[in-house]
Amino acid sequence: MAELKLSETRDLTRIERIGAHSHIRGLGLDASLEPRGVSEGMVGQASARKAAGVILQMIKEGKIAGRGVLIAGQPGTGKTAIAMGLAKSLGQETPFAMLAGSELFSLEMSKTEALMQAFRKAIGVRIKEENEIIEGEVVEVQIERPAAGGAAAKTGKLTLKTTEMETVYDLGAKMIEALGKEKVQSGDVIAIDKASGKITKLGRSFSRSRDYDAMGPQTKFVQCPDGELQKRKEVVHCVTLHEIDVINSRTQGFLALFTGDTGEIRSEVREQIDSKVAEWREEGKAEIVPGVLFIDEVHMLDIECFSFLNRALENEMSPILVVATNRGITTIRGTNYKSPHGIPIDLLDRLLIITTQPYTEDELRKILEIRCQEEDVDMSEDAKALLTKIGVETSLRYAIHLITSADLACQKRKGKMVEVDDISRVYTLFLDVKRSTQYLMEYQEQYMFNEMPTGEAEDNAMAS
Repeated sequence: MAELKLSETRDLTRIERIGAHSHIRGLGLDASLEPRGVSEGMVGQASARKAAGVILQMIKEGKIAGRGVLIAGQPGTGKTAIAMGLAKSLGQETPFAMLAGSELFSLEMSKTEALMQAFRKAIGVRIKEENEIIEGEVVEVQIERPAAGGAAAKTGKLTLKTTEMETVYDLGAKMIEALGKEKVQSGDVIAIDKASGKITKLGRSFSRSRDYDAMGPQTKFVQCPDGELQKRKEVVHCVTLHEIDVINSRTQGFLALFTGDTGEIRSEVREQIDSKVAEWREEGKAEIVPGVLFIDEVHMLDIECFSFLNRALENEMSPILVVATNRGITTIRGTNYKSPHGIPIDLLDRLLIITTQPYTEDELRKILEIRCQEEDVDMSEDAKALLTKIGVETSLRYAIHLITSADLACQKRKGKMVEVDDISRVYTLFLDVKRSTQYLMEYQEQYMFNEMPTGEAEDNAMAS
């Protein structure tokens, strides 16, 4: 009888996708902005990371708004990694918008509108509000449920106390439902927003820390609030200017944020919002948080976009612009003029330039080890050494691509650890750029639309 195979089931509640830079946690600098050897997923590029750390410090002190940073270097030298590390080091509240230079040309809106939206996504507004809240420790929750057939709604009483006073509140159906949803019980310290009726569980009271009920490790103990039950508390909301634009420019209001159908936003709407935000700033109700706008492949922008960036950087509410390119001296798109990195000289003047250097063999090995951990692949020391050698001869990106494919080859032979043979196997299966070019030289006549003269092809083949 054939063996019955049960299909493998997976828990789909949490899917993690491993991205090219998912191992980056920050810039890997110490307190004095000196780069550590290997830290927060970053390896090597000491001078570039240190420069990014100085910029990070300037951003935190609010002294860099309206300036730009250019990260220039060869392909595969960690330009995007530095930008990602910078974003992670800024913290959750600082807005970070990411854009590829080529994206602007495939949108259904004008290039300058797309750039303006990207700029406003990278500018945060911290709005302060005063709310009335009731905060105290729950002494008792009494809920009276009517007989099953009765039409009467549930009623109840909630007893709350602070260190100085105790009060009993009558509960309506909505509050009873909210308490049930939050699983509030006696001994919990809660806060109730008077305006919205939202209940927030702050933790368990220290007086109940010796209870013998089963509690999870995430249970937080807090002190019983002191003073009055009713308090005025300052609540801070963080939104981006783009989110405010969308809410005010669409008939469906904030739902446009979820549908993604923002379209072009009229300049009058933006002007009104800017004047309102400026009013709030004067009253002390709001403050501007300049974030980071990262544009990769900046050489793909054309002269119109560069002119717009020049003007936008002069605006008092502009974010920090970080651009990256791997081009040398090349033509500025939309003109016949050549310029370093394909960026006009007047814009280059405004940019602080950080250069990245090719990785050493030792750094390549450390990066490959970090990627093996990230992709959950066990690899022998000999296999790592071979993969590093391949990385030196070809490119870091090609070597990283081989990690998962070598792991699949290892699983096929039912091995526990990736060995040299697995690396060799996938190396022969997948060509790198150099071998692929060589193959093209040999068999070019069999390909369609081949334009290289035969003599030139032979010369190239001999040179390689």
